[in-house]
Amino acid sequence: MKNDITTGEDIENLVNSFYSRARADETIGPVFNTIIGDNWSHHLPVMYQFWEMIAFGKQDYSGSPIGKHIAVDRKMPLTEAHYQRWLELWRRTVDDLFEGEKAEEVKKRAMLMIQLIELKVNTARGGKSLF
Repeated sequence: MKNDITTGEDIENLVNSFYSRARADETIGPVFNTIIGDNWSHHLPVMYQFWEMIAFGKQDYSGSPIGKHIAVDRKMPLTEAHYQRWLELWRRTVDDLFEGEKAEEVKKRAMLMIQLIELKVNTARGGKSLF
């Protein structure tokens, strides 16, 4: 039996494992590798804070994920395939490492977040949501 997500170290393990997969992925890897480039030492701690906020309610995160994704979309247009692949890899990574109530919660919150980001990105384009 796997453990649930209970600590900041668990979040770091999850985020590091996910981005290792995402960077190597043929669908979403090019987006991350182009936009973030060699700046992972900045990006990863921001993601730790974001997911600790989602999982544990910590208030260290002060970013704007919607605004960031709108900016990414302007540089490299995001497609439904990008959103779906991100979500698939996130769920798989969570399932490979953890099980329990918090693990299920971060998967559900990721799905809701992806839907909101996709909606806001497409609204910023002047279009309609793909969902």
